[in-house]
Amino acid sequence: MKTLFLEAKYTGKINLNKIKLDKLPDNLGLITTVQFVDHLDEIKQYLIEKGKKPLVGKGKQIYPGQILGCDPSSSEKIKDDVDAFIYIGTGKFHPLIVAIHTDKPLFTLNPISGEFKKLDEKEINTYKKRKKGALLKFLSADTIGILISTKKGQYYNPKKLESLEKKYPKKKFYKFIAETIDYNQLENFPFIQAWVNTACPRIEEDISIVNVKEILD
Repeated sequence: MKTLFLEAKYTGKINLNKIKLDKLPDNLGLITTVQFVDHLDEIKQYLIEKGKKPLVGKGKQIYPGQILGCDPSSSEKIKDDVDAFIYIGTGKFHPLIVAIHTDKPLFTLNPISGEFKKLDEKEINTYKKRKKGALLKFLSADTIGILISTKKGQYYNPKKLESLEKKYPKKKFYKFIAETIDYNQLENFPFIQAWVNTACPRIEEDISIVNVKEILD
């Protein structure tokens, strides 16, 4: 079966007057998800007219400024040239990832609700503690479950996991492969002491799990 990916672009208007310019430094990095990339030029021009110096980096993704939960490279490219970032989008996962990878203040503009705010330091620290807890759980566990999704774009070749098994030879690894990962089904395997995720990194928002890149890199 062939798979066709369609970009779901946001066609509404973004109220740029919601941006609290007095709260922002001059050198700003702009980042967003694919839904809002078409608005970056407009936002950049607006900030320039207001006396700011916005930058848009080009990472591994198709569009400048575009990030994924597993790829904040667009922000990393320019982190040394900016004093803060503005994330245009919804949700907290993407801005949290950028804040951690760049160690820069991060502001968010929700194009749907119009809400503009600075990412709370407490949220960043809570996220870091949750990730640290998942890592410690993995390190102390003897039996590990590895989640592998067959979805296009999320599939992780099990052969790559051979290096994981070599790195932790005292652990017993079990691979769980599915098209859609049902968290409720994980309870049927109580002998698993910790889980490793090879699919979408946002899974860590829902369950205590460590992403494979964090223990292989």
